[in-house]
Amino acid sequence: MATSKSYFEFIQEQLSELDGIAFRAMMGEYIVYYCGKVVGGIYDDRFLVKPTVSAKKAYAGS
Repeated sequence: MATSKSYFEFIQEQLSELDGIAFRAMMGEYIVYYCGKVVGGIYDDRFLVKPTVSAKKAYAGS
């Protein structure tokens, strides 16, 4: 199941205040870039964050 356009637009709006955010369509899904580096993706109407050390630290307290 490909990501719906409405879900993609929702995520795009949520991240719009970040300078350096970019998206690339890939076979019905989207790769998310921040400052030129892959930080996650949008797959099957889910926003997934790449499990980097800094991402794990950011979510550890949540």
